[in-house]
Amino acid sequence: MKKALSTIALAAAVTLTAGAANADVNVYSYRQPFLIQPMFDAFTKETGIKVNVVFAKKGLEERLKQEGANSPADLVFTVDIGRLNKVVEEELVQPVNSDILNANVPESLRDPEGKWFALTTRARIVYASKDRVKPGEIASYEDLADPKWKGRICTRPGNHGYNLALISSMIAHHGEEKTEEWLKGVKANLARKPQGNDRAQVKAIWQGECDLAIGNTYYMGKMLADEEQYAWASSVNMVFPNQADRGTHVNISGVALTKHAPNKQEAIQLMEFLTENLAQKMYAEQNYEYPVKPGVEWSGLLQSWGAFKADSLNLAEVAKNRAAASKLVDKVGFNE
Repeated sequence: MKKALSTIALAAAVTLTAGAANADVNVYSYRQPFLIQPMFDAFTKETGIKVNVVFAKKGLEERLKQEGANSPADLVFTVDIGRLNKVVEEELVQPVNSDILNANVPESLRDPEGKWFALTTRARIVYASKDRVKPGEIASYEDLADPKWKGRICTRPGNHGYNLALISSMIAHHGEEKTEEWLKGVKANLARKPQGNDRAQVKAIWQGECDLAIGNTYYMGKMLADEEQYAWASSVNMVFPNQADRGTHVNISGVALTKHAPNKQEAIQLMEFLTENLAQKMYAEQNYEYPVKPGVEWSGLLQSWGAFKADSLNLAEVAKNRAAASKLVDKVGFNE
């Protein structure tokens, strides 16, 4: 039923957008509308260009393939470098050469050929129990494999996109052999079978089931804003790994211009708008994420977490290792 409803919703939206005026921009999005609509409204107010959004939890790549040159979609919005790289690999997008985008988005956060651009970043950090982990006791991703943490780590499944990106970055820095050893070490230290989402891991720390968890930074903001989950968030410290060397791994939300974008000029205009100061500040504050444009002020909450050094490795390099990372997860039986 859900699948049928999703198909109907998409079909209705495509019928609507296909007949829209050329001054419209049509977006296919894996990001929920309420997260991005405020920025679209600001864009429309400034330019007069309307933004139509089709939201889905999955299947947008398949739809783009089916629609081909007749697709009404101009832009694809998604989270995780893996998903962005997928639309590139499947040749569903086209490069954008924009001085504004290249100036606003650091080189490490955009495709070398201009086929995708980051809009916000989130760091994949370690949540550590305030009561059972001393400050400075864990300082790197590599430390997670230390036998001292045996039975003390919680995480979501290893084959989830967020964890695959982290493992992919480990491969980029250490090679497959050393990353396999590391992954075996982390598995040996798990307190339970990988399960749930990032917030569920922090809840497990609060309940005393584990002492460390791997999660994205923006979940702290979401937990602090939730009456029930506030206690979970208050039970942990945020540790930004590898500050003494390469920096903390970051992932992104991003955008790509579709291969057959019917409103290319307007679509690029929206992409550029979303990397400028106003939208960057709005986007980051709305989602508890970090702006990609250098110099844009972080929200007060993010500032309270402290500045940190981010890994400057180009995420395109991370994406190249995704298949190898997935194989390692299976090879070591991480989820078993």
